Amino acid sequence: MERPNWAPESIDLDRPNAARIYDYLLGGAANFAQDRTFADKLLEVMPEARPAARLNRAFLRRAVRFCVESGIRQFLDVGSGIPTAGNVHEIAQRMDPACRVLYVDSEPVAVTHSELMLRDNDRAASLRGDLVEPTAILESEVAHKLIDFTEPVAVLMVAVLHFIPDSAAPHAAVARYVSAMAPGSFLVLSHGVELPSASRADEVDELYQRSANPGVRRSPADIERFFDGLTLVEPGLVWTPQWRPEDAEDVGEHPEASMVCAGVARKPLPA
Repeated sequence: MERPNWAPESIDLDRPNAARIYDYLLGGAANFAQDRTFADKLLEVMPEARPAARLNRAFLRRAVRFCVESGIRQFLDVGSGIPTAGNVHEIAQRMDPACRVLYVDSEPVAVTHSELMLRDNDRAASLRGDLVEPTAILESEVAHKLIDFTEPVAVLMVAVLHFIPDSAAPHAAVARYVSAMAPGSFLVLSHGVELPSASRADEVDELYQRSANPGVRRSPADIERFFDGLTLVEPGLVWTPQWRPEDAEDVGEHPEASMVCAGVARKPLPA
């Protein structure tokens, strides 16, 4: 297909990509025909995928507000995706303009769009990087410029870890970020959960095997391991609409339809 003038040369136009699929599910425009075709097929198998994406985005907004209210003024958003309504810097800087945000993603479209959005914002930046290469991210020049790891920080990994296989050692990578966080910092995380229907799971697996980002199913117990060494804040690891909803009606009768578990945990202060 023809490459748009805003699309970096490094983009693979032949295979759908998780960040661009998510962008399409959220109503964004930074996606290609292959991404839309994939998403439409996904919605045929799993119609709840679109509301699940929106519920996950709503969790992100609530978690960022919680972190700012808890005193956090710097954010490292790893696997940030393509900018859409309610970005981390917009939420945080609306509450306190002094908040600093570093977005990290491996998808060139996400980084390019973030750079365009942040051209006039000296307290936010974008970096191309891979979650499972924490040293490269934590020791990057832009991270040293924006993030003071001797002070509390919120590290966000929202709807990204379920695209990282166990062979890439995601638990060890997350532990490396946690070790770099100062006491009082927060880890904000959401992760897709194993599907209850084996037949649907097989169909979804078959779809994702054709994408650039095959998914990984993990149980809530596997997901909770990402919080090792941290203290989960109330209400713990729950379905996305159950995490500190703004209105009880927002949870609905079937929060499990969100298909994504979410939690926020704090690094303990010294005794």
